[in-house]
Order: sequence, then structure tokens, then C-alpha cells
Amino acid sequence: MRIDIISIAPNLLESPFNHSIIKRAKDKGLIEIIIHDLRIYGLGNYKQIDDTQYGGGAGMVMMIEPIANCIKKLQLERDYDEIIYMTPDAKTLNQGTANTLSLKKNILILTGHYKGVDQRVRDKYITKEISIGDYVLTGGELAAAVLVDAVVRLIPGVIGDEQSALTDSFQDHLLSPPVYTRPSEFDGMKVPDILLTGNFPKIEDWRSEQAHKRTKEIRPDLLDETS
Repeated sequence: MRIDIISIAPNLLESPFNHSIIKRAKDKGLIEIIIHDLRIYGLGNYKQIDDTQYGGGAGMVMMIEPIANCIKKLQLERDYDEIIYMTPDAKTLNQGTANTLSLKKNILILTGHYKGVDQRVRDKYITKEISIGDYVLTGGELAAAVLVDAVVRLIPGVIGDEQSALTDSFQDHLLSPPVYTRPSEFDGMKVPDILLTGNFPKIEDWRSEQAHKRTKEIRPDLLDETS
């Protein structure tokens, strides 16, 4: 998979993509992530990328011309399965979306800033808009990093134990059950006996019961989605 990201602050993305699982995926050749500095496509001597709003109002708006020029150049080089705009006023990222995107070959992500992008960018170029929650960040770079992390870990070969990703929270509209490791007792707190029996069918039944219980207590809305 190749992921291109358009940003006005590319340095913000250096650390998230150069450590841990994503770095290993890049080293294996399973993922290629290219960051494009939008200011290169800015207008005039000052490389302008934003301007005041038509109709007045506080805050600047990212201009259509630099973004269009960047997207069109990249589209000449390859076809994109999705051109994604990270914005708080969109549908919230969920595991289903991450699963779907992990099957794509080429993805282009546009990160917003200021009051957002000229609406004509969204109308003409964007194929999918994604939010990571009902709050506003300084820019879309960190949101893009969250999206990339959620998608890349699902690509076959990225995680050594692929079964692990399939049993994450939200894969079955359920939260994960509690997990334990050594020691079996600590400060008087014991691991549930069932996990020490070696009876794997009963252990799976227990985990399923715990997952449903936790989901009902913490995120009952997830159970509503399956009804």
C-alpha cells in the first residue's frame, strides 16, 4: 500500500511514522508513506496557501489553488482508490472503515488547518471525509497519523500475529474482554481460574461473555448497531 499525505506541517508526521509497527511495515516494504509539503504549491513569492473568508468571519481558509495543483500532480503519477479529507465535521472513524481502507492500494490524505479548506476542494476532489472524534485539533496531521496507524496494522504481514488484529475491540461490535499475564497472583489479586484451566473452548466462552458484559456496561451503543 502507498499512502500520500498533503500537509502544511510535514514535520509533525516524522515521529509517528518512524517508530514501532509502522516503521517495521515500511522496512518490510509493506507500506510506503510519502508526505507532501503543501507550501511548495503556494501562490506568489510568499507561497500563500490561505486567505480570508468570503462573507467575513474569524479565521483563515485554505485556498483551492495550491491544493488542486498538488492533487492534480499526484493524480498524474497514479490512481487513488480514495482521496480522504481529515476534518471534525465528518463521520467518525471506526473499525469497519479501517478494515475497508486496509484493502486499498493507493490512498491520498489531505490534512486541514485554520477554518478548513475551501468547500470546492471537498466538492471536486475528496471521495471520503473522516473525523477521529467530536473535537477540534490544531491541524489534521495527528488525525491522519491516527488513521494511518489504524489502517496499516491490518495489512497482512504488518503484525506478526495476524489473529491479534482480528480480535481487537470493535471487530465484532464488541469491546475486548479483560486480559491477564504473569504472575497469576499479585497483591492478593488473582487471575480468573478459568484462564488457568487449559480448557480453551470454555475460555473462549468466558471471553465472549466478558466482552458482551463490558460492551453493555461501557458502550451499549455498539450492541444497538448489531440489533
